[in-house]
Amino acid sequence: MLVFSDVRKSYRNLEVLKGLTLSVPRGSLFGLMGQNGAGKTTLLRIAAGLLALDSGELLVGGIDVRRDPARAKRLIGFVPDGFGAYDNMSVAEYMSFFASCFGLYGRSARLRTEDLLQRVGLSARQDSLVTELSKGMQQRLSLARALIHDPELLVLDEPTNGLDPGSRFSLRELLGELSESGKTILLSSHVLSELSEICTDIAVLDKGRVRATGEVQEILRQIANSNPLRVAVLNGEKTALRMFRTNPCVRAVMQEGKQFHLEFIGSPEDEASLLQQLIDAEVPVKSFVREPGTLESFFLNMTVGREERIIVHDEDESDM
Repeated sequence: MLVFSDVRKSYRNLEVLKGLTLSVPRGSLFGLMGQNGAGKTTLLRIAAGLLALDSGELLVGGIDVRRDPARAKRLIGFVPDGFGAYDNMSVAEYMSFFASCFGLYGRSARLRTEDLLQRVGLSARQDSLVTELSKGMQQRLSLARALIHDPELLVLDEPTNGLDPGSRFSLRELLGELSESGKTILLSSHVLSELSEICTDIAVLDKGRVRATGEVQEILRQIANSNPLRVAVLNGEKTALRMFRTNPCVRAVMQEGKQFHLEFIGSPEDEASLLQQLIDAEVPVKSFVREPGTLESFFLNMTVGREERIIVHDEDESDM
C-alpha cells in the first residue's frame, strides 16, 4: 500500500531521513517506533502528502506521489498529533466543512457524517462546539474527519498521546475495527506496549533509517529468542561457569555466587541442550528461566548502543 524507496529529507543542513526504505503492506496496522528525532513525524507527514521528499520515491497504492499528488492524496486520511480546533463550529458543521472539501454536499454528506459520528461514539454531540469536547472526543472527531472521503490509508501521528486510559482503549478498539474492515493504518506511538497489542507490523526508526521491520509476532519471537537466561545452581558453580563460557550461544555471563545471568542468543532447542549438558555434568540446577521480553527491550537493543559486557566471577575462579 505504501512504499518508500531511498527517501531523503532535510531541513536546512539537518538530514532527517537518510535513504529510508520501507514497505507498509495493504491492510496492515503498521506501527512506527523511534526516539524523539528519529524521523517518525517527518515520515508520517511525507506519507500524508504534507511534506515533499527531497529525493527517492514514494508510492501510495501504486501511485507515484511526485507525478500525481492529487490522486495519491485522495487515498489518504491524516490525523495529526494536535487537533487544531475551529472555535465557532459545532461537531456537525466541522464534519460538513471537511465533507465539502472532498465534494460531498447535502444528503450524502449528512448521511456520511451521521455514520462516522456513530462509529466514533459522538452521535449525541453533533450540536456541541468542538472546543467543548474532551481531548479524547476531539481525537475521535479528528479520526472521523480523516475518514470522511473513505480513504484506503490512514496516517496517525501519536493518536493516543495525552488521552486518559478509557479514551485510549476506545481509540485502540476503533483502530482495530477499521483495520479489520480493510483500511491500511500507519501510526506512531511512544506507548510501545500499545503497538504490540494492536499492530500487525512494526518498524524501528533510528537517526533517519529503518533499523528493523517485520510482523509483530515475528519480532516478539526474535525477542523471546534473545532474552537473558537466569540460571541458579545448588553447587558446581565452577563447572557451570566453564560450560557457559564455552557455549556458542552465550555472548556473556555474569555470576553472583550460585546465580548466573546469561546473555543468550539461542533458540528454545539451544536452551534445552544447555540444560541437558548441565544435568549430564551432574550440576544440580535449582532454576533455569528465560526472562520475558517486550517491545521496549527490542527497541532499546535496536536504538541504543550495546554496552560492553563483562564476565563477573568469584575471585577463586583463577584456581580452576
